Amino acid sequence: MELLKKIRYKIVFLLYQLPRIIKYRLLSNCKTTGGRPVIIQPVQFCGKGEILFGENVHIGCNPSPFLHNGYSYIEARNSFSKIVISNNVWINNNATLISEGDGIIIGENCIFGTNLEIYDTDFHDLNPLFRMTGAPKTKKVIIGDNVFAGSNVKILKGVSIGNNSIIGNGTIITKSIPENVIVCGSPSRIIKKI
Repeated sequence: MELLKKIRYKIVFLLYQLPRIIKYRLLSNCKTTGGRPVIIQPVQFCGKGEILFGENVHIGCNPSPFLHNGYSYIEARNSFSKIVISNNVWINNNATLISEGDGIIIGENCIFGTNLEIYDTDFHDLNPLFRMTGAPKTKKVIIGDNVFAGSNVKILKGVSIGNNSIIGNGTIITKSIPENVIVCGSPSRIIKKI
């Protein structure tokens, strides 16, 4: 029975998932990517900046929702934008990481659930007169080591998350989080120290 599961997985991967992975790789336009992440779900790499991966980084998860009907999107939008994903990080399906400014840094041994969103920018100027033409505010996002975030988590500009912290499902992080705590909610609040 185990052998049949492995054969079935290989067939699905070769006939369906691998062509999707290749398609999104062809749609990618980021020329400065470093490292060799394990790509389980299709991912599109975009932008003029740098996207760097440490050792043993996984993008996508099988089995998990959205494996066969979604993709992840990672963009270092400007030439000075940088996204760094350190060693032993696992990012589940349908992640979106966009750096328009100073960058996004993810520490080692982090685990993220489905539909993760991390942004270092507001994307548009907040002044309505300059919303389409002005410069958006940006600020670096730093995520420490051993951070565990559930599904549907949003991490916004200027946030630092301390080592070993846990972020509950559906949490929106707008302010920095200390290390060794559990946070949840919208807006996020500390519910327990580890």
